[in-house]
Amino acid sequence: MELVKLGKKGQVTIPRAILHSVGLSGDAPLLVETTPEGAILLKPAAVYPIEVYSEQRIAELERENTVPEDLQAQVRASLGQGD
Repeated sequence: MELVKLGKKGQVTIPRAILHSVGLSGDAPLLVETTPEGAILLKPAAVYPIEVYSEQRIAELERENTVPEDLQAQVRASLGQGD
C-alpha cells in the first residue's frame, strides 16, 4: 500500500508502479465510485466510439445485408416450404 496526497483541487497522483501493476497508462479513463464503507474505487473505463447513421447509410446497410430473392427461394425449397 502506498500513501498519496490529495491536492488542493481534489487531484490524486497514482504512483507509476500501481498503474503498471494493473496495466494502465497515465492517460487511461477511469470510473470513480464509493463504497458504503467510505472507500473510493477507481475502475478502468472502456470507451467505445459511437457512429450515428444517416437514413442513407441505413438504407445502404440494409441493401448490403438483404438476402437475394433467388437465394431465399432456394432455401425455402430445400426446407420443403415452397413459395
